[in-house]
Amino acid sequence: MPGHPLAAELSNKLPGQFSLADPLQDYDQLDEKLGCSKEQSQQCKLFPGSMSLPVLEKKGDIILGGLFSLHDMVVEPSLSFTSTPPPAQCTRFNFRTFRWMQTMIFAIEEINRDGKLLPNITLGYKIYDSCSTPHQALKAAMELVGSEKGSGVEETQSKDTCPGHVPAVIGDGGSTQSLVVARFLGAFHLPQVSYFSSCACLSNKKEFPAFLRTMPSDFFQVDALVQLVKHFGWTWVGVIAGDDAYGRGGANIFVDEVRKLGACVAFQEVIPRNRAQTTLSSIVSKIRSSGARVILVFAVEQDAAALFDEARRDGLTEIQWLASEAWSTAAILSTPKRHHHILQGSMGFAIRRAHIPGLKDFLLRLHPSSPDALADPFLIPFWEEVFQCSLGVQAEGQEHNVEVKPPCSGAEKLGNVTNIYSDVSQLRISYNVYKAVYAIANALKDMRSCIKGKGPFPQQACPDADNIQPWQLLHYIKQVKYLNSIGDETKFDENGDPPAMYDLVNWQLRDGEMEFVTIGKFDETTTVGKQKLQIQEHIIVWNGNQTKIPLSVCSSICPPGTRKAIRPNFPICCHDCVLCTAGEISNHTDAIECVHCLPEFWSNAERTACIPKQVEFLSFSDTMGITLMAISLIGSFCTCVVALIFSCHRITPIVRANNSELSFLLLFSLTLCFLCSLTFIGRPSEWSCMLRHTAFGITFVLCISCILGKTIVVLMAFKATLPGSNVMKWFGPAQQKAIITFCTLVQVIICTVWLVVAPPTPHQLMPRESVLVILLCDEGSAIAFALVLGYIGLLACLCLLLAFLARKLPDNFNEARLITFSMLIFCAVWIAFVPAYISSPGKYSTVTEVFAILASSYGLLGCIFAPKCYIILLRPEKNTWKHIMSKAATDKF
Repeated sequence: MPGHPLAAELSNKLPGQFSLADPLQDYDQLDEKLGCSKEQSQQCKLFPGSMSLPVLEKKGDIILGGLFSLHDMVVEPSLSFTSTPPPAQCTRFNFRTFRWMQTMIFAIEEINRDGKLLPNITLGYKIYDSCSTPHQALKAAMELVGSEKGSGVEETQSKDTCPGHVPAVIGDGGSTQSLVVARFLGAFHLPQVSYFSSCACLSNKKEFPAFLRTMPSDFFQVDALVQLVKHFGWTWVGVIAGDDAYGRGGANIFVDEVRKLGACVAFQEVIPRNRAQTTLSSIVSKIRSSGARVILVFAVEQDAAALFDEARRDGLTEIQWLASEAWSTAAILSTPKRHHHILQGSMGFAIRRAHIPGLKDFLLRLHPSSPDALADPFLIPFWEEVFQCSLGVQAEGQEHNVEVKPPCSGAEKLGNVTNIYSDVSQLRISYNVYKAVYAIANALKDMRSCIKGKGPFPQQACPDADNIQPWQLLHYIKQVKYLNSIGDETKFDENGDPPAMYDLVNWQLRDGEMEFVTIGKFDETTTVGKQKLQIQEHIIVWNGNQTKIPLSVCSSICPPGTRKAIRPNFPICCHDCVLCTAGEISNHTDAIECVHCLPEFWSNAERTACIPKQVEFLSFSDTMGITLMAISLIGSFCTCVVALIFSCHRITPIVRANNSELSFLLLFSLTLCFLCSLTFIGRPSEWSCMLRHTAFGITFVLCISCILGKTIVVLMAFKATLPGSNVMKWFGPAQQKAIITFCTLVQVIICTVWLVVAPPTPHQLMPRESVLVILLCDEGSAIAFALVLGYIGLLACLCLLLAFLARKLPDNFNEARLITFSMLIFCAVWIAFVPAYISSPGKYSTVTEVFAILASSYGLLGCIFAPKCYIILLRPEKNTWKHIMSKAATDKF
């Protein structure tokens, strides 16, 4: 307050700069600076012309100060700056706060009446209305410190005129008011015990050395709220704060802590001080557009009421409201006009509830006709507000009401009215006030029980019980520890905070009335290994009278089989659900990434489990295998038919002229070639892998060797017709068999070495990007496989060369042309086979090899034997020696 002698001192020395090592010296120095010596030789006075505030007081040996926000707001007068401004007008009387004030009086009178705690000592009180504003709270604190009677005008010379007359102050309720008062009282080390200020900032002992409270810090409340969010799995939460230290401080701590859990804040808004409807409307719009279904309102009940009124007007429903302690049990918000479809199912933490015996009767004792009524400046506005009538008396410091009310009849009784004031079913803050009074009383008891020589101060001095210094009492309050009549322990930690214990309450509508049902508790003092938060979920009723936990997420929960993909430029909680790629799975909700299956496994269609891959090989049961098997069997059958035809007509010229023995051996080898393709069909095994490659290599060499023998015989037969030629004796039947045996034996040796050194073995090909496990035969030795194919190719090229040279021999029954065509087909097939085999995936490489075997076998059978069978069966007139000899003679000329 400008001009007050304390204001100049506060500007020169900030709170927290007093040394606790020698508090007595600091306090004496401050007295001297304020103009008050130890002998009280000088006078202390308030700023001239300032108006005193209404005060409710009672004399006693020790006077306790009290600050209560009995009104919710102040109507500031218009300032002309030409005259002394009128006093501020406090409006909107608060019944709940009035009950808190009466609880302080009840506790003091209970202590005085009992006489055991402070024998031969009576407690008095001086209580001011801070009107829910920091300015009014500071004025009240100054009057508590600087004036005995609160007149603020008269100068006195008693010791009571200097700081120290009121040794302790109970209050204020709001954190914003307590911040101002605590800085002021901290300058004098005058203990302040708040019953409702929960701002975490007040735990800073450097700034607020004399501040204590029976209300837990918001640090603990936020911890409880964060644990609640974590328990129900909410990851998309909106936060709305009141525009004061309590709201902003608590909301900021909550936002920081909830983000550490990995959850996200959908929005963070502030309810303006003037509670402008346009701003509130924009907040409601933000709630709608955010998609958040869980909203924390960290504000006092007045700010929360303004927000919910706007939400009701806007028709905002299906929101699960989380309540901060300031309004979690506010009866004013549970009235029918507000709770329907808006606050039903709301949930929040409230300080522990207690029953104070005798309090209700004490509350109902008030009546304007009582002897002490005129000394109570707050009773008249309270009575008129409760009964909506006029007593015709103007309360001190209050202007006449503009609204004209009917006169009171005198028959009004508080017992006939049900309101917040007389409702003692939810004694929470009232219980805090009760504990604060008893904490100071127990500290006074400990102070008076000090034994000389064992005191806590320098030289183990004890305080003067008849001249209580605030800083001495502060020491004892910090050390206080007692069990009250209800059985609860009261103590303070190093920050002046009490143990944090909360009830978790749920707003449930029963028989048209809103009830605060306790559904759990939070105990910060819980030992390690136990849950701090305990919830009875089966009795919770959610918003909309639902029993199912509401879902509040930015994005829907990703089901198993999908993973979360973060959206660019969005909070981490906002994501898309992306189906796991083939071969990957996620078997739980909200998976961050998909997991690769092992190589031999593949993901199912839902991408939730790994199942064994399908085994793929050229099977006898699939279409391709059946087709190749049929072609192979048809080819071997045709070969047998040709052999039967040749056997039945073995004495005919066309059979005899083509070396029947070699023809039958060639037909036998072709049959084996057709049949060896069957070894490539079916599940690969060690024996089948070794058999298929060796059988293929040996049978084809046998076949090509027979063709080579026939080609050599044709060439040598032509040479033998020349006069004097003696060549045929070197290429008789024995020599032909020797050539075939030698050529085949070379391939047998190559295959034997292959099987001994590095035989073909079954092999599983398991590509990660494929759903199949491909069973193949690994060649074992690529060199051996190349030698087998190369040797076959070498013999085929030699046959092709010799047949090409003999293609124009003038011999009607030679096979040179037929062999030439067959070798051309054979070479073309196997030249095309090499790149096709290398590039064919999976079982199709085996199909390519089988196809090459069958195609080349059919080429040999068709080119060499089909024309002869045609003549034998359909043109028998050409199968005579006469026709053959005449044709041969024609060819020579």
